[in-house]
Amino acid sequence: MVVFVVFLSSSNNNKEEVNLAKVARGNVTQEVSETGQLKKGEKIDLSFSNSGRIEKIYVSVGQDVKKGDALMKLETRELEIQLLEAKASLAISQAKLDKLVAGASIQEIQKKQTVLSNAEISLKNAEQNLVNIENQTNESLKAAYDDSLNVIDSGYLYAYNAKNFIDLLQRSYFPKNDQEGLKVKENKNEINNALLEMEVLITAAESKESEDIDLALIGMQTNLSVVYDSLGDIRDICEELTYRNVVSTADKTSLDTHKLNINTALTNIVNSQQTLASTKLSNEVSINTAQTSVSTAQGVLKIAQDDLSLITSDPRKEDLALYEAQVSQAQSSVSLLQDKINKAILRSYADAQVAEINKEIGEMAQQDVVVSLLPSDLFDIEVDIYEEDVVKMNIGNPVDISLIVFPDEIFKGIIISIDPAEEIVNGVVYYKVRIGFDEIPENVKPGMTADLIIKTSIKEDVLIVPEDALEKSSQGFTVNVFKNGNIQEREVETGITGVDGMVEIISGLEENEEIVLE
Repeated sequence: MVVFVVFLSSSNNNKEEVNLAKVARGNVTQEVSETGQLKKGEKIDLSFSNSGRIEKIYVSVGQDVKKGDALMKLETRELEIQLLEAKASLAISQAKLDKLVAGASIQEIQKKQTVLSNAEISLKNAEQNLVNIENQTNESLKAAYDDSLNVIDSGYLYAYNAKNFIDLLQRSYFPKNDQEGLKVKENKNEINNALLEMEVLITAAESKESEDIDLALIGMQTNLSVVYDSLGDIRDICEELTYRNVVSTADKTSLDTHKLNINTALTNIVNSQQTLASTKLSNEVSINTAQTSVSTAQGVLKIAQDDLSLITSDPRKEDLALYEAQVSQAQSSVSLLQDKINKAILRSYADAQVAEINKEIGEMAQQDVVVSLLPSDLFDIEVDIYEEDVVKMNIGNPVDISLIVFPDEIFKGIIISIDPAEEIVNGVVYYKVRIGFDEIPENVKPGMTADLIIKTSIKEDVLIVPEDALEKSSQGFTVNVFKNGNIQEREVETGITGVDGMVEIISGLEENEEIVLE
C-alpha cells in the first residue's frame, strides 16, 4: 500500500497537508495468537461443521486412516441444487453489471419499449377483466339472492296453506277440549306463531339487503321445521284410536301433502343457503384471482418501466456500486455453499485409528461427536482460547507453531478439535482447542511451550485499504475519496480486518481510487 501526501488550498490561502493512499488488491489474513503446551496424543472427537443427515460412512471401528482420508459424508443434494441456483444468480448479476457498464443498443431500447407497451396493455386488460368479474359476481350473487327470496315466499305460502288447512281440520274434527283436541290446538298455535315470525322475516327480506335475506333463510328453516313437526304431531293424533275412523282419508291425505310441501320448502331453503355459500366462495376466488392478475400486471409494468429507465440513462456510481455489491453478494453465496459442500465430507486431521463411530447412515448429525480417533502421533498441542476468539475458528484452520527449543523454525499444523464445553478460569470463559502437527519434530517432550498463530480467515486478491481510512457511521463505515482536487464522503461495505491493519472492502470503492488517511 503506497502512501503519499498532497496539499490542499484552504480559504485563507494556507496549504493543508493530506495523506492519501490508493485502493489496492491484496490478501487479508485474520489471526489469533496464543500460547499452548505439548500434550501426549489423546482421543480426538470429530464433528461436522454443519448439521445434516449421514449419507455415507467410509470407515469402521479399528480401521487405520491417514491424514485427509474421508470418514463420513452428509447428504449434499439440496446444497448442490442451491449451489447451482447461486451460480445462476451470480451469472445473472455479473451479466447485469456488464450490461450496465456497456450500455444499451437501439434494438435493446426498442425491445424494452415494446415490453413496456405490452405491459401497459396487459395491465389495462387485467383491470378491465377485474371490473367485468366484479360485475359478473355481483349479478350472480344478486340472482342467487333473488332466487332465495322466491324460495322464502314459496316456503311461506306452503306454511300459510298448511295453517289454513289445520284451522279447518281443527274445527271439523277436534272442537272438543279432550286430550287430542288440546294437542291439536297447541300444534295449531305453534304453526300460527311460526307463520307470524315468517311474516316478520319476509318483511325484512323485502329490503333485498343480503344480511336480511341470510337471516330470513335461517329463520325460515327454523320456523318451517316447527310447522313440519306440528303437522307430524297432528297426523299422529289423527291415527289415534279415538279419531282413526273419524278423520276422513281425504283429509289425512291432504295433511300428508302439506307435510310433503313443507319438507320440500325446507329442502329448498337448505339448497338456497348452499347455493349462496358456493356462489360467494366462487365469486371470492374469481375476484381474488382477477386482483392477483392486476397486481402481477402492475409488478410487470413497474419492472418494464424500471428496465427501460435503467438502460436509457447513464449508469450512476450508485448503480455501479449496487450491481458490484450484488455480484459480490452472489459470489459470497456461491463460496459459502461450496464451503458447506466441501465440509460435508468429514476427513481425518491426522494419521490415526478409528476408535468410535457414533452415527449410522440416515441419522442426523447435529454438530455432535460422530467419530472418535486415536492419533498415531504421540503429541499434539492443547491451548485455551478466549470465547470471543474461539467463534472465529473452525476445525482445519492452519496454524504456525513456534517451539522455544527450536527458535529458528516454524512448524505447520491445523486445528483438530474444539471442545464444545466451556471452562471458567478466574471468571473468564475459555474453550480448549487441540492442534495437530503436520510433521512432529524430533526430541519434543510433553509440557513444552508452543507459541501459536492461528489463521482464522484468509481472503486473497480482494480490495484492501488501511484501517485508518475508515470512519464509523450510523450505517456502517465511510471513507473520504480524493478526486479532482475534492474530497467526497462515500459509504463502503467492509469484510474482515487483517493483522496488518488492512481491511477488506466488499463494495463502495474501485481499485486505484485515492482515499484520505486520518
